[in-house]
Amino acid sequence: MSDRVSSTNPFDPSDLIAEVEMAGETDVSAAVEAAVEAQGAWAANAMLRSSSLTALGEAIAARKAEFTELMIREVGKPVTEAEGEVERALAILRYYSQVALDPNGETLPGSTPGAHVVVRRDPLGVILAICPWNFPLAIPLWKSAPAMAYGNTVLIKPAGPAIATAALLQECADEVLPQGVLGGLVMPGSRAGVLLDDERIAAVTFTGSTVVGISVAERMARRAAPAQAEMGGQNPAIVLDDANLEAAAVAIVGGAMGYAGQKCTATRRVIALAGVADQLEHRVADLIAGLQMGDPSVDSVTVGPLITSQAASEFEDSVASALAAGASETARTPLEPGGSGNGSHGGPSPEGHFVSPVLLRQDDPLATVNQEETFGPLLTFIRVDGEAEAIAAANATRFGLVGAVHGRDLGRAVEVASKLDCGLRRINAPTPGVDYYAPFGGEGQSSFGPREQGRAAREFFTSSSTTTILPAG
Repeated sequence: MSDRVSSTNPFDPSDLIAEVEMAGETDVSAAVEAAVEAQGAWAANAMLRSSSLTALGEAIAARKAEFTELMIREVGKPVTEAEGEVERALAILRYYSQVALDPNGETLPGSTPGAHVVVRRDPLGVILAICPWNFPLAIPLWKSAPAMAYGNTVLIKPAGPAIATAALLQECADEVLPQGVLGGLVMPGSRAGVLLDDERIAAVTFTGSTVVGISVAERMARRAAPAQAEMGGQNPAIVLDDANLEAAAVAIVGGAMGYAGQKCTATRRVIALAGVADQLEHRVADLIAGLQMGDPSVDSVTVGPLITSQAASEFEDSVASALAAGASETARTPLEPGGSGNGSHGGPSPEGHFVSPVLLRQDDPLATVNQEETFGPLLTFIRVDGEAEAIAAANATRFGLVGAVHGRDLGRAVEVASKLDCGLRRINAPTPGVDYYAPFGGEGQSSFGPREQGRAAREFFTSSSTTTILPAG
């Protein structure tokens, strides 16, 4: 196995973005030890934590253009989404700079006169954050910012395709944070076991595939250490018969195809009531057929390449398997020779990892394509007779991250949404999009452990201790 890790441009794979040495045993030990040594003083100084998170935000803001360009080149993120991700990262840091000054406990009445019960929340220690490539700035920060606000130190293990963005974040951290508070380790997931088994790592927060997330949680459980895992999704959008079909179609296609569907919150299934199914399917098909594909640095492009050639091959295999199993193709964005699609600007990419966004009709909720997550621009359309059938279809998977309901009668839409087995519910909105100050997480095999983001993050990044004080006799 090579001792170097590299990332390349998925729009132009001949463009080498970064190549770095893989962390060795000595590097890992030194990084963990530095985090351990820094944690005590960091936890003891709330004002330092607050000002340091503010300073980290300022350091990132000063390099906003650099972060934006790097995410476009390294992970193929469309320019508008890359710019939005930087803004979200800054908002996360502003928010948690104030959370650092939250109360760290509460006092309860004692069970006997004069007694006091003090409940205190304390940091866990060193947190390992295993991060994906698709949100290479926002996800590392929505994990590390609350962890640091509550007094922990953090080690980030970035995904291989996003090592350059991780390095730029590390540069910003090194400028403004005390040594050891936020570090990074570049290594393949297959070698992360050495960190999972290290007793100095107090807890692990993970975002990635369901298979790996469950294995991480199992491994941490062997030593009774906390794990948090955000994993896959097979997210439905139910369209009721009173919905604004034009608005619903726009939200659904944007939620399914934005960033080529490379989001755990992307819309995967449309579940439409029979009375509006035909009209909605035509609208969705027309929008997909007219999607703008091509160079992600161009403002009008919403669908860029997939992250790797392997991801593109797996996507094509999933579509072929679905068609062989009985699905029918309703719409497909034309893929022009040379790798760019309809409306591409900035010139074609001869080697880019492009696939055609596809709409499939598959009314069986239990069909594989409606059960397993395809991480790419694939949307399935399911026609049902009524609300009860729509809810049953939406809940027919082992995943439960996010579900949307579209309808003009808000009382009815909210009632239908309340019956979805998921952690995030959206009314008349795309399935992607989560406020950083609200809890994030799903049910079933979409999530394991306490919720991420907002003040709910305290439940994972701290532990409580209870002290009972009785008056002296």
